[in-house]
Amino acid sequence: MKKGTFKGGIHPYEGKELSMDKPTMQLLPKGDLVYPMSQHIGAPAKPIVAVGDHVLMGQIIAEAGGFVSSPIAASVSGTVKEIRPALTVSGAMVNAIVVENDNEYTPVQGLGEKRDVSKLSKQEIRDIIRDAGIVGMGGAGFPTFIKLTPKNEDAIDYIIVNGSECEPYLTSDYRVMLEEGEKLVDGLRIILRLFDHARGLIAIEDNKPQAIEKMSALVENEERISVKVVRTKYPEGSERHLIYACTGRKINSSMLPADAGVVVNNVDTVISVHMAVAESTPLIRRIVTVSGDAIMNSQNFSVKTGTSYKELLDAAGGFKAPPKKLISGGTMMGLSLFDVNVPVTKTSSALLAFIEDPADKVPEGPCIRCGRCVEACPENTIPQMLMSAAEHFDDASFEAVSGMECMECGSCTYVCPAGRRLTQALKQTRRSILDNRKKK
Repeated sequence: MKKGTFKGGIHPYEGKELSMDKPTMQLLPKGDLVYPMSQHIGAPAKPIVAVGDHVLMGQIIAEAGGFVSSPIAASVSGTVKEIRPALTVSGAMVNAIVVENDNEYTPVQGLGEKRDVSKLSKQEIRDIIRDAGIVGMGGAGFPTFIKLTPKNEDAIDYIIVNGSECEPYLTSDYRVMLEEGEKLVDGLRIILRLFDHARGLIAIEDNKPQAIEKMSALVENEERISVKVVRTKYPEGSERHLIYACTGRKINSSMLPADAGVVVNNVDTVISVHMAVAESTPLIRRIVTVSGDAIMNSQNFSVKTGTSYKELLDAAGGFKAPPKKLISGGTMMGLSLFDVNVPVTKTSSALLAFIEDPADKVPEGPCIRCGRCVEACPENTIPQMLMSAAEHFDDASFEAVSGMECMECGSCTYVCPAGRRLTQALKQTRRSILDNRKKK
């Protein structure tokens, strides 16, 4: 079998052995649940409950604040305690609904009821996905119903399920494929009902042989679904590179996957589609990896959205030793944390803790013109030239040498022997250019 891949990329230490062979544990929250109104790309959701209201598990407590937005459901039953700004993993204070858990988990009427999907129209399926608050759970948080409503659905040839999970240490998608593979296949079947001419591809990196075997067996008799094995390499899981690895089609920063006839969804997103459409359950849970050499017992947890990271940490046994580095998400594109008293959201994937900060290993020095960043860049840019433009605040030159194609994956910083923080500088410059475009 030919394994798809792309030019460039890196092979960082995976660290997946810490948690990949442990069954996912259910974690029920003990403290208050905090639901930020911004858990997705687009306009923040708007609260539709008031302080003192009693809410039920699965009840919508915030409605979409615009077309590109997403509603939010309560993951427990209890009382609305506050509506106030709350700290999030980004370090920003975001308006949030705080629910005091009554520990009874009383469901809203109809929660979990089975639906006959064959009787649903395409529009009804899309409406259910929209109302369930499903967003991209690979990290981007783009509302899924918009992805599944392209301008021309007949032009979509492939629905790719992103099971590559290329970020080091993360194993939540891997465990989901092993433990809930049937729901994944059914979720993909549901999505394929929206696209008459598309095929489903479940893309899995070749460092996950058990998942490949499990999913291949589940789709053996599926006419429109197959497993696509891709090479283990970071950032294989990015949309652009997964599309190329699976189909040979290329997209750039000015294009959407639909422009290449493709829709890409994360593993857990597709399972959430199954839960919403077939089992009348909105998005109220996440599978989160808690790992790293500072964690006592690395583990994946099935956790209610709104649960504090502190409870995740406690459930994993706390720290072996005081960590120098805390990360929400993967080591390459995750966000550094300074406080674990932040809530799990729809886009949370991991809490990582390290005794030493990997970024401190090499002191920063001048560029030595070695070219390693060029070899590693999956977008075929010249990071050294982008860095020079960024250092001189030369936005025009930055754009002229394809700086906006940078996907901020961190590969250039990872391989730099001079310890240069290229990714941070390129990210800042891209943000500045995008902000200026919006002003114009």
